[in-house]
Amino acid sequence: MLIASQELPPIGTNAFALIAPERKECVIIDAPQEAYSWAQAVAEKHDCKIVALILTHGHWDHMLDGHKFAEAGIPTYGHKADKIMFASPEIMASFSMPGMTMPAVPIDHWIDEGDKLKLLGVEMEIRHVPGHCPGNILVYVPSEGVAFVGDAIFAGSIGRCDLPGGDFAQLSDAIRTRIYSLPQDTKLYPGHGPETDVETESLTNPYVRQA
Repeated sequence: MLIASQELPPIGTNAFALIAPERKECVIIDAPQEAYSWAQAVAEKHDCKIVALILTHGHWDHMLDGHKFAEAGIPTYGHKADKIMFASPEIMASFSMPGMTMPAVPIDHWIDEGDKLKLLGVEMEIRHVPGHCPGNILVYVPSEGVAFVGDAIFAGSIGRCDLPGGDFAQLSDAIRTRIYSLPQDTKLYPGHGPETDVETESLTNPYVRQA
């Protein structure tokens, strides 16, 4: 499996493409502004079809282009705890950028803790990691030793908890039980900034250490 990433506007949000060249398929994780055109270019480069969009959570900067994937008939996955943000993103106007247009994103498949998705010929495990927002999930791909964690944790930091639905105690517990319980060499791909790994964060993250 190949992994491509791109930091996209307006606030440097990461989009990821998981590519299975032998199957001519790819899965996109998160849809910031310009993600649809980027994903189309990645798919064309690798002669692949986009078979799914997985949204790690419902915050506006991760779903601005989500409606474009839906309009193209691409199955879209998200957690039901963020349903109101997917359906009515205008409720995030107070903490988005002024003048942003935020179309609703229809979700085809609601995913939750423990779900196992069979995509690209491999198993992808969903873990619920709330605290940054109610519906933040991670996508763990055991065969590749990677996890896409949304805004739960970053390299040396964690997701902010002062937005509606945020809770530091909940996030701390979720990081310890759902992220630090992954194999120590699991590579973590966050929604902002560079990649990291479970061992590094569990030992050195200044906000949440492994208990």
